[in-house]
Amino acid sequence: MLGRTGRSVGVVGLGCWQLGGDWGDVGDETALGVLEAAVDAGVTFLDTADVYGDGRSERLVGRFLAARGGAGSGLTVATKMGRRADPHVADAYTLDAFRAWTDRSRGNLGVDTLDLVQLHCPPTAVLSRESTYDALDTLVSEQRIAAYGVSVETVDEALTAIARPHVASIQIILNVFRRKPLEQVLPAAAEAGVGIVARVPLASGLLSGKYDASTQFAENDHRSYNRHGEAFDVGETFSGVPYDVGVAAAREVAALTPDGATTAQLALRWIVDQPGVSVVIPGARNPEQARANAAAADLAPLPQDTSDRLRAIYDERIREHVHGCW
Repeated sequence: MLGRTGRSVGVVGLGCWQLGGDWGDVGDETALGVLEAAVDAGVTFLDTADVYGDGRSERLVGRFLAARGGAGSGLTVATKMGRRADPHVADAYTLDAFRAWTDRSRGNLGVDTLDLVQLHCPPTAVLSRESTYDALDTLVSEQRIAAYGVSVETVDEALTAIARPHVASIQIILNVFRRKPLEQVLPAAAEAGVGIVARVPLASGLLSGKYDASTQFAENDHRSYNRHGEAFDVGETFSGVPYDVGVAAAREVAALTPDGATTAQLALRWIVDQPGVSVVIPGARNPEQARANAAAADLAPLPQDTSDRLRAIYDERIREHVHGCW
């Protein structure tokens, strides 16, 4: 169950950032093929945002939804709003802006009511304002949206949002290299009945185990242009782990991969095993990746010795770089 939305979703969803941009070029037919492969493999939750390709990701999801029967397809589509604000400041988060942003997303997705809208890593002050939640409640009453959540960067932001009575879900970075949410966020969300959407589950691909020091990324891929937070929060790229550190740690993770599985599936299964996770949203650049990611839900829970070794890798190699930052 996805928190207070009342919706049942599969534990492995699909993140659709890469279908809009910032991950190199993904053509329309490939993007639609990714969506088809994911849903055919059992995915029922799609996560997008109004700024992914300036609406391209939403429009592609909308085309796919229409081909699948529209709002009655059995899929839950989450989008995000707020990053279109220019400048991106707290005072931009107004009811009028929310209406304009959600109306645009409704048009892009071809739906009357958005299943779930998440504030897209807003300025921290937004999360403490009564007016924020009053405006979101108004959108629900106007049937522009069915439910709302918050996508956050930090543990403290998550805890602030969880305390609000109508927040349905929290989206937060959670993976083998970003474990801090396990300490407070997941228990608090479970107690409040708030869903957890785990994003960046493969640390921007590091946890696929396929990268090394010589790997090159396209110029229009955030793994090239945001390694030091030049465009947005550095934690969104390789989970904030310095690339060389992450590559070395990922080799150790890869050594734990069970027979018949991939390292990416191991990393996804670790997230699925965490109590309180509602859905994890790996991206995929081709149908094969989408199918493989979905299959992670069918793996057996990880043995305790594997989980213990993953924690040790984090403590020994990663903790000092990320644990105090978010």
